[in-house]
Amino acid sequence: MINKRLLVKALLSHNDENSFYDKKLKLNLSTKEGKAKFLKHVCALSNSNPNNNSYIVIGIEDKANAIVGVDFFDDSKIQNLINAYMDHPPLVLYENIPFPHLQPGKVVGLVTIRPIKHITSLRKNIWKYYGGAVFFREGSISTPKNFESALINSNKQKVESIEKHAQNNISLTLDGVIDFIQNHHNDLTTNYKVFKETFVVCWSGIPKKTDDKTYYSRVDIELINEQVKLFYSNFDEVEIAYTDDAFTLTEYVRLGLNTEYKYYPLEEVKISFNENGSYVIDTKLLFVPPQLDRVTLLHLFNANNRLLEKLKKRSPFTLKEESDLFNLCSLYMLCALNDIPKAMAYLEEAKSHLKQREEMLYQTYKDCQRILRKLKYN
Repeated sequence: MINKRLLVKALLSHNDENSFYDKKLKLNLSTKEGKAKFLKHVCALSNSNPNNNSYIVIGIEDKANAIVGVDFFDDSKIQNLINAYMDHPPLVLYENIPFPHLQPGKVVGLVTIRPIKHITSLRKNIWKYYGGAVFFREGSISTPKNFESALINSNKQKVESIEKHAQNNISLTLDGVIDFIQNHHNDLTTNYKVFKETFVVCWSGIPKKTDDKTYYSRVDIELINEQVKLFYSNFDEVEIAYTDDAFTLTEYVRLGLNTEYKYYPLEEVKISFNENGSYVIDTKLLFVPPQLDRVTLLHLFNANNRLLEKLKKRSPFTLKEESDLFNLCSLYMLCALNDIPKAMAYLEEAKSHLKQREEMLYQTYKDCQRILRKLKYN
């Protein structure tokens, strides 16, 4: 088993990027340029390493080769992005790797590009790169090449040596479990389980019982052996389940009209463990938008619009209206998912006004956008 923290250190010990790894200060997938540059590097690394893994390390200050970290990254859209823009897309895994010296909330992003024995190329135009373009690594640079270029195996032994030196040992595993339980989460409900006599999963969170189910918020999950970490915030509600073969997290969202609310499953993250000492993390979107009574929805939509107008004019609110503001975004989202015209536009319009008012209100906007983004990419 590879200890991902040791792997990052082993890659950085080479100091300069090369034909099997790249390092970045941050990853920007919010712009066409950022997406295009990321796709170029993935394409080049995949084509230059047909028989071994290749890597991109995120959160590294280039000149000093220093680990500065980045924010937690939701990897749900990366593989979808690659599949959408590439022919013969490689399997790509993004993992959030904790380092003890980093500030709370900061991690190192590790992108692993699995080998395939086909030429990977861009399927369609993006930014200044044309569909059909093929990239290879020349040292630390990703450069365009002829489509007929041959796949050459030149890094297999080097990468295997690096991965071998990043193997786990029992001391690191025990230290990781003790550190998780005693030093970081002593104020939370904490547990652990061993899978296949090999993998140790630790988790912690704040439990909340609703009807016959227990949901957790502020959830930390760490696959100790692999130094892989998952995180859910105070605003998320997660159900945790496990068998001898898998550890499953199901995230729920609370939605409804007036005082009628239900929990709807949003997304499932499942870590499956195999007898051969390998594991797979699968993410599956579960959310099915509730179809609500249109007459009631239109009535509440109009009331929402009046509330938005008062928000824009900074008019004083009644106590009930103050409470209704926390449902403003979720109601617009439900209207949009039920094909009410202009609901999405009003949701966007509310963004800046909620941000100016208070963080908790702005969080409701971000939660809705996160759901809509997951629906879009799936």
